[in-house]
Amino acid sequence: MADDPIVQFQRWFAEVEEAGYWEPNAFVVSTVTSDGWPSARNVLLKMVDEDGFVFFTNYTSDKADELDATGRAALTFSWTELRRQVRVTGSAERIGTDESEAYWSTRPRGSQIGAWASDQSAVVDDRSVLDAAYTAEEDRWAGGGVERPDYWGGFRIRPHLVEFWQGRPNRLHDRLRYRSDGGAWILERRAP
Repeated sequence: MADDPIVQFQRWFAEVEEAGYWEPNAFVVSTVTSDGWPSARNVLLKMVDEDGFVFFTNYTSDKADELDATGRAALTFSWTELRRQVRVTGSAERIGTDESEAYWSTRPRGSQIGAWASDQSAVVDDRSVLDAAYTAEEDRWAGGGVERPDYWGGFRIRPHLVEFWQGRPNRLHDRLRYRSDGGAWILERRAP
């Protein structure tokens, strides 16, 4: 195991990509609602570096509201065919506008238009409402670039705990947890 959990995650992620995993960057981000209920959904990891794990969303979505309210999140990466899982617990914060703009410029045009067309997490009468909104936004942005909405950007999860799980015979799995302690990482083996 590497001395740093981000380095270890990058190693495992490279192995998952090399194995041909479909969307190896998919993970579950878990939050807590204002009335204390757990809330989880799949999102896509777009960047991981020494500062943490980054994904993008609509800032008016349920997940953004919950992340803004608590400043905390749990992430679960599950690569079952490789019998691997990574769990991350950390603090959540919005990333800077420049970082959001840089990623926005790499998104497919259809995804950019979709961000304008969908009031994420709002109730809609039926699919035709979304389709009509998308068509209207296509017309609005015809012939030019699509600007990033102010309500769209990224979150960074700065890890406090990172646990690597590797399936092993007889249910004696490897569970290795990195725990932040005053800026240093402590690596602990946990019983399965």
